[in-house]
Amino acid sequence: MKTSTQKAAVALANGKQGAVQAAIPLHIQIRESIRTQVRKGELIDAEGRLMTEAELGRYFGVSRITIRNAISPLVHEGMFARSRGRGTFLKSNQPENWVGRLMGFSETIRDAGYAAGAKVLQQGMTNRHDAGVRDKLQERAVWQLKRVRFADETPIAIEHAFYPPDIGLELEKRDLIKIIMYSVLEDELGHEIAEAKQTIGAGLTDATSAKLLGVKAGGPLLTIERLTLGKDGRALELLRASYLPDYFRLSISLTRRHA
Repeated sequence: MKTSTQKAAVALANGKQGAVQAAIPLHIQIRESIRTQVRKGELIDAEGRLMTEAELGRYFGVSRITIRNAISPLVHEGMFARSRGRGTFLKSNQPENWVGRLMGFSETIRDAGYAAGAKVLQQGMTNRHDAGVRDKLQERAVWQLKRVRFADETPIAIEHAFYPPDIGLELEKRDLIKIIMYSVLEDELGHEIAEAKQTIGAGLTDATSAKLLGVKAGGPLLTIERLTLGKDGRALELLRASYLPDYFRLSISLTRRHA
């Protein structure tokens, strides 16, 4: 007997969701159904292995070609990885994987197959910043941007960034919900990024952050402070962020120097 979820999935695959769904190609309907169900822990086993194309074809009542066309974009997006002889596996549900490449939140989340989102909490010029911000940016007044960040519609991070006034006033002219920050800095404002220095730590949610992230106060947080520098050594951004650890992991390549 099929569960209600299976019935809904089969109905979706057979185009029984009304005129709007009927206008959407079948493989796209199935792709989105797979995306949704897998995130609920369905269609995969305990190791994250996705059902085979044949199994999915029987599940949705469609051909293997349709299934293949549905899955391929999910592999390209990074949601799944194919392992020859073993199958198709769900990649970690933790979108952040720090391996040395400087990426902003939106780039990281999109690479992981999620829709990046934001809610602006604060923005604008301020001189009420601590000595750490003042020392790193070498500015008496700075432009700040504080946002809650989303993966799909789930709040998973709080970012508080500080910029020199000239950069901040340019950023203020842009869409701060959809902005790809490092691309704007380099491609639109002409600030070539040389490097970023990042410190990683741990913290706990206070009442305010717990409410913003939809969790209980006193829970764990992964914290970072990142100073991004231009080719001329100028500080372009100081980012302080807190992430829910369920959604982020660290992957750092280490080498041992031999004499």
